[in-house]
Order: sequence, then C-alpha cells, then structure tokens
Amino acid sequence: MRPERADGEVARLARGTLLPSFTGAAPPRWLLDELERGLAGVTLFALNGNVPSAEGLAALTAGLRKVAAPLVAIDEEGGDVTRLGGHLTGSPYPGNAALGAVDDPALTRRVYRSLGAELSEVGVNLNFAPSVDVNTEAGNPIIGTRSFGADADLVARHAAAAVTGTQEAGVAACAKHFPGHGATVEDSHLGVPVVAAGLDLLERRELPPFRAAIEAGSRVVMTGHLDLPEITGGVPATLSHAAITGLLRERLGYEGVIVTDALDMAGASGAIGIPEAGVRALIAGADLLCLGPREHEASTRAIVAAVEEAVRAGRLPLERLQDAAERTGRLKDWLSGRTPGVVDRASGLEAARRAVRISGALPEWAAGPHGRDPGAAPLVVQLEATGNIAVGPTPWGLGPWVPDLVRAEGSAAEAASVLDRADGRGLVVVLRDAHRHAGQRALATALLAARPDAVLVEMGLPVWRPEGAVHLATYGAAHANAQAAAERLGLA
Repeated sequence: MRPERADGEVARLARGTLLPSFTGAAPPRWLLDELERGLAGVTLFALNGNVPSAEGLAALTAGLRKVAAPLVAIDEEGGDVTRLGGHLTGSPYPGNAALGAVDDPALTRRVYRSLGAELSEVGVNLNFAPSVDVNTEAGNPIIGTRSFGADADLVARHAAAAVTGTQEAGVAACAKHFPGHGATVEDSHLGVPVVAAGLDLLERRELPPFRAAIEAGSRVVMTGHLDLPEITGGVPATLSHAAITGLLRERLGYEGVIVTDALDMAGASGAIGIPEAGVRALIAGADLLCLGPREHEASTRAIVAAVEEAVRAGRLPLERLQDAAERTGRLKDWLSGRTPGVVDRASGLEAARRAVRISGALPEWAAGPHGRDPGAAPLVVQLEATGNIAVGPTPWGLGPWVPDLVRAEGSAAEAASVLDRADGRGLVVVLRDAHRHAGQRALATALLAARPDAVLVEMGLPVWRPEGAVHLATYGAAHANAQAAAERLGLA
C-alpha cells in the first residue's frame, strides 16, 4: 500500500473515534465536511447554543443526517444535569438521588424510558447517562445528587433499570464514570481525583453498578479521569491500559463501546494537551473520544494529526483503530434498528413526589392554598448555591411558585433583614447542599434560633439536618423536585 493510501486510511479511522462539538443551532460547513470524511459524530452542548428548542434541535440533527449517519450525543441525566430544554426551565425529571430515595427500579426504568423517548424525538441517539457512581463521599464536589446513592447494591439495581429504560426508547445508554467517581473529593474538570481503593474494595463498592449496567446491555461505558494508584499507578483511568483494557474489558468482560469523558478536562489533558490525551486514551483501549464544549474544528484536526503521527511512530497500532471502528460500527448498526419510545413526563413528577422526605411536623399554613388566608403566605428565602461545572447555570428552586421569593447570599449577617420581613408570617428556608456551604448553614442556624418554626427545604443531598428543625428533602433541584416541594408546602 502506498504511504498516501495508508495515511488516508489512518486519518479516516482517526476521525471515526471523534465526537467534537460546535457552536450554533445549525451544523457548520467544516463539521459536515468532517462527517463526510468519516467523523464518528458530535457531542451537543446547550452552552454552545446547540439546543435552542426541541424543534431547533430536531432540525439540527436532521441536517447532520443529510450527509452521514452520525452518533449524536448529549449529556442529559435529568435532574440537575439537564440539556434538553431543562437548561432553560429545569428538568421535568428528577435526578438519580431522588430515584434512589424512592428505590423503585420499575419507576426508574419508566423515567429513563421517557427521557430517552424525548431524546429520540429530536434525533439524539447516544445519551451520556446514567451516572452509576456510588456516592460514598458526602462532600463529593461533582457527583452528589447525580448518583442513585451511597449503597452499591441500590446503585446497581437502578443502573440496570436506567440502562434498560433508555435503550427501550431507541437511544444508547452510557454508564459512567468508570471505574467510579463517587469516593472523590476533587472535581476531574479541575485536576486528577485520587480514589484510594484496591481491587477488593472496588469489587465491593465501585464496580457492582458497572457490572449491572453491562449485564443490562449498556451499549456504551464512559471512563472517568481518576487516578487509582493501586490500579493505574498515577495515570488517569481514561489513559490507563490497566483500567480500560485490564479492568473493564478483561475483568468485567465488557465488549461494547468505551468513550472518554471530555478530554478538555484537566484530569485528562491538563499536563499533556488534548491531542496527546486522545492518543493515549486510544492506546489504552478507548473507542470514542469526547472532546469537550470548546473543542471544535482546530481540535478535531489536531487530534487526527496526532493519531496519524502515533501510528507512523509505532505507538498506536493500526489494529487498535480498526478495533475501535468495528465497535462503533456495531453501535451504529444497533441504533439503525431502533424505534423511539413514548414520552411519559408523568413518571418524572410521580418520582419527584415520592422522593420527598419530611422530618418533623409541617406547620398549619402548609395545608394548602385553599386552606389558609392568602395574605398569610409564608416568606420563602432561597440561599444562593451555584451548580458545579457539570450542572452549569440551570435554574432551580421555588421561584416559579413564589412571586415574592427572597434571595440571600448565605451569611448570618442577613438574618435580621430576613426575620424582619418574615414577621407575622411562616418562614421557609431553601438550601442546596448545605453540608458543602458554610454560609448556608450559618444563615439557617441564625434563622432557626429566632424562628424554630421555620421549615428548611434541602434541594441537594440532605446531609446537614439541624436537630429539632422541620426539614423537607427533595434529593434534587430539578423543576419536578421543586414542584413536589411546593405542593407539600401548600405553595402550588
């Protein structure tokens, strides 16, 4: 074979591993050209303007399919991590923590089937969900309510249900973040989190949900940028042959597609750059490379060039690229025979309502809007809590049901003003992951000292619960979670 023929083949195989992103609500010319040259597909991001509306997204994906049959991936977990319209209004589906609190796998399956049906309707065929991390670290800065819980068996049964539901709707599920991000105290967007666990502990804690997802037929598994010193020896799992090939392929017997978490994250490429991270991930055994929201035409071409050079240098066997292409081809074949499911948004609200947990007795004013004087409506103060990088600027809280909602930064110094406004009224204090925010705890404590009748509404993980306080936990901050809380408080 002539060298130029070989390079052409390698370039096409390299493109077949890439899921770049782009800006705007229409596919740019460079992207359509790359799809014609063999690009595997795309990853959509709401922050890039890819999801202007359901109709706009459907038109976008239809435009992609005029030139190829690409993978169209999105990060739609429901709950706090939402892209399909929920980034504008909050998701109609509660996240995994709420589903785990209900612990009804059949309901989890319904929710994910409906979520998958909504994705299928707009032309998305690969969902980077569910997160099957076992959240054993309460202070985890990136997983939290994205996890079904802290018990491996509970997470495993819901992982299987979520995968099954998604794929019943004709969308490929993606179990993440292998080998498990739940025990970390660092965000892999910003560095390389360390999971101090050997194989025995992994088998008991992190791996059961991945085994369950694999047994349920998950078409895709996503790697996490995690250092497990006893397994990967200081290398992030995404770049580790021991983690991807040794642990996932050989020990767990997984034969489907392996995709990386976004390579623009510091945990993967911070020290070596995105093209080199892509090469190392492929060498380690990954099949698809998710690049990240800012990695467009230039990054695509740079990675193709880096892969070509790695093949020429003998670092990356051509057979490894061919193997990746075969796996991706089987995934596309599977998708071509799928039929979309039926949207069932009622499942989301049912799950959110069933997830609400109340400690203590709600005051009389919470009996409902028809059972109290409208002029005696409680003052609702919502403490600021930005989402993490994965969540993004998604709206949350009780604002849609409370016209005079008071927003507070979260400090004890604000207590006097809040108490003055709440004089003669009930008081509701809305928190989000208060265990991770000292200011939220300080203000809530000061308010409870003066108003022990106040109701605390926790819309993150209910780790911090002041003794004696009336406490309502939603296990998530999605629109569905907020509506369920508003109903229980007589606000809706």
